[in-house]
Amino acid sequence: MVATPLVEPIDLLIVDDEPDFLEPACRFFQRQGYRVVAAANAEQALAVQSKQHFHIAVIDQNMPGMNGLDLLGRLRDEDEDLKVIMLTGGGNISSAVEAMKRGAIDYLSKPFGLDDLDLLIRLASHSQSLERENKHLKRQLAQSQSNKPLVGNSAGIVEVKRLIERIAASDKPVLILGESGTGKELVARAIHAQSPLAHRPLVVINCAALPEALLESELFGHEKGAFTGAVDSKPGLFEVADGGTVFIDEFGELAGGLQAKLLRVLEDGSMRRIGSIKERKVKVRLIAATNRDLAKEVAEGRFREDLYYRVNVLSILIPPLRERVDDIPILVKHMLGDQWKLGPGVQELFQSSTWPGNIRQLVNALERAKILSEGSTIELHNLPPELRNGLRNGLLQPSVEQELTHVAGIGDAIPMESISKMHITEVLRRNHGNKAKAARELGIARRSLYRMLEKFGNVT
Repeated sequence: MVATPLVEPIDLLIVDDEPDFLEPACRFFQRQGYRVVAAANAEQALAVQSKQHFHIAVIDQNMPGMNGLDLLGRLRDEDEDLKVIMLTGGGNISSAVEAMKRGAIDYLSKPFGLDDLDLLIRLASHSQSLERENKHLKRQLAQSQSNKPLVGNSAGIVEVKRLIERIAASDKPVLILGESGTGKELVARAIHAQSPLAHRPLVVINCAALPEALLESELFGHEKGAFTGAVDSKPGLFEVADGGTVFIDEFGELAGGLQAKLLRVLEDGSMRRIGSIKERKVKVRLIAATNRDLAKEVAEGRFREDLYYRVNVLSILIPPLRERVDDIPILVKHMLGDQWKLGPGVQELFQSSTWPGNIRQLVNALERAKILSEGSTIELHNLPPELRNGLRNGLLQPSVEQELTHVAGIGDAIPMESISKMHITEVLRRNHGNKAKAARELGIARRSLYRMLEKFGNVT
C-alpha cells in the first residue's frame, strides 16, 4: 500500500523497547515523509523531547522502568498540544481506557499493521490542525478584521493587482513597500486570500506597536517561568500560523536580535520559544511590509543584509494616494456609499490635496465629516482643518469661492475681498474668536491675520 503524501511535515516520536518493532517502524514512516525520532525507553523519550518539539508521539505501554502511561503524562505536561497514540498488548481494554483518560487521542492493540498506525497518526495530525485553525479563527473574530477589496482603476493600482495575482501562487516571501497609510495590510490579505494557503491561518503583527521583548514573545512564544509574568507557556505567532502565512507590518522596525531569529525561521523553519532549548519546526509563508528604504538601512548597517535578500524575493510597491488622483472619486464613493453626497468644492479639494497620510487620512477625513455633517451632504467646513489648510497661498481659495457662490446663488457676484472676509469670519466663529487658533487653522502667521482683520475692519 502506497500512502498519500503528507500535506505538511509531521514530527513523530516513537517510543518502544522492542528493536524488532522500533527499527522497521522508523524506516516505514521515514519513507512516508515523516520526520521520525526513535526512543527505546521513557528516559530517552523525555531527553529528546526536552530538545525538540513533536506533533505526534506513539508510545508502547509496557516498557521496563517508567511505563507508557506515566510517560504519557510527563510528555503532555511538557507539551499540552502533543497528540499521543498508545500501543497496548493483548487487547487490554482497561489500560486503553486509562490511556484515553490521561490524554491519549487513540490506541492500537498489538499485533497491528503499520498502515493502520499510519492512518491513526494522520487522523491525529488532522485533529491537531483543526484545533490550531480554530484558535486562529477565534483570534480573527476577536480582532474583527475582514478582507476588503482593492479599490481603484489607476495604472499604479492595476499593476499592484496584477502583481498580487502573480505572486499569490508562489510560496516565496513577499516584501510590500509603500508610505504609511497606503494599504499594505490590505495587499497582504489579498495575497493570502488568492494563494493556495487561503484556507490556512493568516496571522498579522505590527512591529512598531510592541516593545522588543514583548514582540519576541509574540512572534516566537515563551515557556512558563521564562520571565516575570510568564505564568503559562504560550505559543508564538509562527506556531499559530504553521502551515499558513505570517504578515509582519513595519518590518523595518525589527531589532537586530529578532532579525537573526527570523532569518533562521526563513532558512530552515527552526525556532525556539523564549526560555526553551527545544527546537520547533514551522512552515510558514512570510509577507513583510515597511515604509522604510530597506536598501538604505542595509547600507547604513541598521538592517541585516542576509535577511533583506531572503525577504526581498518578490516585492510590490504601492503608489501613494497623490499619484492615483483618478482613484479618489472611486474611493470616496466606495467608502461613503449611495446615501452620502459631497457639497461644492469638496471633490476638488480631495483631488488637489497632497494626502501625506494617504488612504488612512482620507478615511479619517470622511469619518469626521460624516459625524459633523448636519445632513447627508459633506460640506467643506465638515472636513479637518489640516485638510482645508493643506493648500495654501491661494490654492484653497477656488474651493471656498465655489462654496460661497453656491450660498449666494448662481450669477451673484461676490468680490474676492468678501470671500476672504467671510472665510476668516467663519474660522474665527469656529474658534470662538481665538485669533491664535484661527491663524493656525488658516495656515498663516498671527501677525498676518491681524493685518487682514485691520484691513477688513470689524470681523465678528
